[in-house]
Amino acid sequence: MSRDDRSTCISAGHLHTELPKNNMEKVTKKHIGYPGSTRKPGALASAVRCGQWIYVSGQGPLDMATKQYLPGTIEEETAMTLTHIENILREAGASKAAVVKCTCYLSDLNDFAGFHKTFQEFFGDPLPSRTTVGAPLLRGIRVEIDAVAFVDEE
Repeated sequence: MSRDDRSTCISAGHLHTELPKNNMEKVTKKHIGYPGSTRKPGALASAVRCGQWIYVSGQGPLDMATKQYLPGTIEEETAMTLTHIENILREAGASKAAVVKCTCYLSDLNDFAGFHKTFQEFFGDPLPSRTTVGAPLLRGIRVEIDAVAFVDEE
């Protein structure tokens, strides 16, 4: 699809893009920034809301003001990462209870027990569906998590 095939506007710090769907319907994507952050057009979004679905980009244990890694135990890093996801969801008009799926990346799978305990305490029952994989992560972080949430209203 060419850039001319879609309309784009920026309002209240959010980017809205309408993409053709089945040549008859349109799907609106709304880019969501981290609370209090400024976002330039073209920059990666902390999340994208598409109708009733919210897709949160991979988050890690970073100080959001400085964008610097804050090292800690796997429990501390997981809790900070999940708090970032919760803040982004709140900015998008949802809560952690709306999360239906997470993909989690651990730099060391030996950290799984501490990660899982913190994940379980954060979400409670019922837990969202989850995939956890071992992978080398940027900036030396131990954990990165992305999330998908569903909200009942648009």
